[in-house]
This record gives sequence, C-alpha cells and structure tokens, in this order.
Amino acid sequence: MKNMKSQLLAYAAVAAIAIAPTPALAAQVFQASAPTAVPAGNFSVMASVTSFYDQYRTSIWYKGGAATPAAAQLVTILRRAPIEGLSFGPQLADQAEAAMRKAASGTPGDVSNAERVLSSALVTYVQALKRPTPGMIYAYSVLSPQGSRADQILLTAAAAPSLEVYLSAASNVNPIYASIRDAAWRQAQASGNLAPDERLLANLERARTLPAKGKFALVDSASQRLFMYENGQVVDSMKVVVGDPHMKPRPLPTPLIASIMHYMTFNPYWNVPHHLVQQKVAPGYLKEGGAKYLKSKGYEVMSDWTDDATVLDPATIDWKAVAAGEKKIRVRTLPGPTNSMGKMKFPFPNGEDIFLHDTPAREHFAKAQRTISNGCVRLEDAKRFARWLLGREPVAPSDGKEVRVQLPAGVPIYLTYLTAQPTETGLTYLKDVYDWDHPTAQGVAATGVPPIIASASAAGS
Repeated sequence: MKNMKSQLLAYAAVAAIAIAPTPALAAQVFQASAPTAVPAGNFSVMASVTSFYDQYRTSIWYKGGAATPAAAQLVTILRRAPIEGLSFGPQLADQAEAAMRKAASGTPGDVSNAERVLSSALVTYVQALKRPTPGMIYAYSVLSPQGSRADQILLTAAAAPSLEVYLSAASNVNPIYASIRDAAWRQAQASGNLAPDERLLANLERARTLPAKGKFALVDSASQRLFMYENGQVVDSMKVVVGDPHMKPRPLPTPLIASIMHYMTFNPYWNVPHHLVQQKVAPGYLKEGGAKYLKSKGYEVMSDWTDDATVLDPATIDWKAVAAGEKKIRVRTLPGPTNSMGKMKFPFPNGEDIFLHDTPAREHFAKAQRTISNGCVRLEDAKRFARWLLGREPVAPSDGKEVRVQLPAGVPIYLTYLTAQPTETGLTYLKDVYDWDHPTAQGVAATGVPPIIASASAAGS
C-alpha cells in the first residue's frame, strides 16, 4: 500500500504540471456526465472517472469493502454546497448515500459503483471551486486555480495521507473563502434559508482565487485596505486609495488582478494618464505659458512609451490636437514633490499599467470613502510596505531617478473586491461602490443543471 501511495503521489505531481485550467475546461464542470460520444479531450465527469479507475485500479472511498469516514464527510460537504452556488449539491449527496447503502451488502459491483459515484461527486464539487474568477487578470497562469482536471483531483485524493484532511482543505479553499462561506452557512442554518445571496456568490467567486498559505499582499478595493499575509494570517494592514468608479470621461475602478511583484522603484517617474494629459496638461500648456508651465509642474514630453524614449521639445507638439483628444502623447512627471508617485512605486505585471505607490496627497487617507484614484493604488505608508517586502529598512541605493531594487523573492499580489464581511452570526456587506455584486455577476451557481448520474453499469464497466 505504501508503494501504491508513493506511485499515486508521483502521478499526481505529473498530472498537476501537465495542464493548467482554462476557461473551456472549467466550463465542463456543469456538464451532465451520463456517457455520451464526446470529442477527445472533452470528456464528461463520469467518463473521466471511469477512465481513472480503469487505469489505476485503486480505491479511494472504500477499504476492505467498507466505506471510510471520508465518504460521509463528502456527503456533508455536498449538502452545504448550495451556499457556495452548487445548487444540486444535495442531489449529489442523495445519489452518493443511495449508492453507499447498496454497497453495504459488500457486493463487489455495488462497492465499485459507490466508489465511482463518490468520486464523480468529488470531481464536480472541486471543479466548481477551481474555476478561474471571472474578470480576474491572471498575469501568470500559475496564479489561476490549479488542478481542475478529474485525474488530478482523484490522484491527489488517492495519494493523500488523510482523505479527511484533503477534503477539508479542498472545500475550505483558503482562510478568506472559508470564513465568508462559513459565516453564510451559520446564517443560513439559523434562518432555514439555504438559497445563497447573489452578493455571497459574487464574493466567493473573487475569494477562491486567493492563496491558502505563503506570503502575499492583498488589496481589497471594497474596504480600501491593503493586507499583508504570511502563512494565511494578516501580519499588517493599512489604508489605501483605489480607483474611482465615477471618474470622467470613463469609470476607472481598480481591476481584479493576480500577479507577482519582483522589484520596487525609488524616486519614480509618473506617466500621466492620457485623459489627464488631454484635460489638464494640454490646456495648461496652452493657457499658462507653454514650456514654463511644464517645467513648473515637473513635466517632460517623451518620444514614445518605451524604456528608451527620449525627451522632446514641447514646442514640436500640436497641443491643440492633444487637448481635443485627436493626438496622444506621453507626458511624465520627474521625481520630486509634485510627483503623484511620491518616493516609491511598486510595479507588477498586469497589462493595465496598474501598480501600488506612495503619494504626497496625505489628506485622502482621513476620508471614509477612498475611491478617488485613476485605478492605481495609493498607500498610506509606502515605507512600511517596502520594509515588509524587502525584510529590511527601505533605503534607496542612490539619488538617481527611477532606481529599481530587486525583492529577495517574488511576492504574489492580489487586487480583489470583498464586500462580504464575516461576523459571529453571519455576513454583513459593505457598500457595493463598483456595482460588482449585482445579479448579472457571473457566479459558481449551476441552478437548473441536472446532477451527475453516475453508475458503473451505465459507464460500461
């Protein structure tokens, strides 16, 4: 048995590396899995489960012909699943219990069938939790939920030293997800209403991308706070200023992002957003003295948006066309007291030019509602955040402009939006300033989709 466990663990590691979840794969979660003719690589859940047992000839749920305690644990998890959006969880639980009752006779065929029914239910549930968060920018594929393929799930379960511990970890996802889900479950049990609030589903969608452990930074635009995590625990936090959903000419909420921060920048430049160049810089140039106006504000006009860009003579720019929105140019602010980045900037890949930064505008942190930025995140105490990232006092190695300092190790960073606030008795909700909790928000709910009908005989084995 020990050798079998070791072999399965090795298979699980290979399977986890072999494929990362994709939206197309995640969409398979809610397919009815009675065997049908399907394209290669697009198997239904039951077909994948059958293939697993045909290949590995192992048992996950039954030992010596008797169901393990983990089987009953899975049934309990499935009965709670509607609160997570899997509306047919109780139907899966009913199917599992029916198969287990029949298997109690010890007949090998019935035990085999119960094995597959339980595994089909597990795969359906875990895949639902491992869907990528809609709207989340995953700068690195490894940051999206991993291990959603049926064989990955079952190999991991089969190799687990404790199946009960595996089920608990898989269902809890991460401490933030578990705290929101458990608070909602307490509330539902007290009221007798298991129908999930649409706001709950939206929050669970966003929470399930977050890691369960390790060191990472979390920006929550709903509460406008930055949290610093180590081993699943908050070790520090601070206020932040985030994107304005009412910005003109277009809203600029801080987007959902999962990325990794590799370095920070001392004495940064600030590339002025296009709409501010049009609305403020160009009119200022035309009305307030041309080049003298630019110099007084610390502005430079650059040839392009590359790292090798050169400084242009502002007299060569058609500022009327810029003010009219007919021409876009790059304007940056030199380091100094007029620079909106303050003394430090914390970039990370995301494709939207979003980053964290210091700010000279300290007055905004006294406000209760801090959704006033152009999308980037302003930090209440950039020096303290830098100290946490670097593990030492943040001191610039020189007085130069745009000085990059590598972090000791890459630190994952997550920009999310959690309006759900757990309490002892249930959940309360913050104001939905971004309108991301509305009924049309995508969720894990699969209301109306039939449950898996899994049986060994139907699967042809």
